[in-house]
Amino acid sequence: MVNASITGDTTTSGVGRLPRALKLHQPSIVLIELGGNDGLRGTPIDLIKTNLAQMIRAAQGAGARVVLAGMKMPPNYGERYTSAFEAVYPQLAAEHATGLIDFFMDGVALDPQYMQPDGIHPNAAGQQRLLDEAWPALERELSKKDGSR
Repeated sequence: MVNASITGDTTTSGVGRLPRALKLHQPSIVLIELGGNDGLRGTPIDLIKTNLAQMIRAAQGAGARVVLAGMKMPPNYGERYTSAFEAVYPQLAAEHATGLIDFFMDGVALDPQYMQPDGIHPNAAGQQRLLDEAWPALERELSKKDGSR
């Protein structure tokens, strides 16, 4: 397992970094957990979706199965933006036949006992909850035979 995440990363940064990581690590499964920082910056939904789709295609093209980690936004940008943002993940998972974690931060995001003082990033206890949230989707992918998606 390789954690290639960078705090503050956006989908645009991910598109730029992923090809090298795929070549270097040759993963069988790639968990894409990006978009939250884009959403907090009000990045256009179409750009977020395009970037995530590009990463999915790159990972699948390298022979990896993909699990997409869904995110949700606080309501500051209004219902239209937050609904469109949230819909990106299941849409892409269906279009590209990827695994999906509905909301990666479920049970963590609004619970102060699992969050750092900034209210955005999980603390150590929250990290364990994130693993618990991600594990079923990862386990499904791990149980698949090589070559199946």
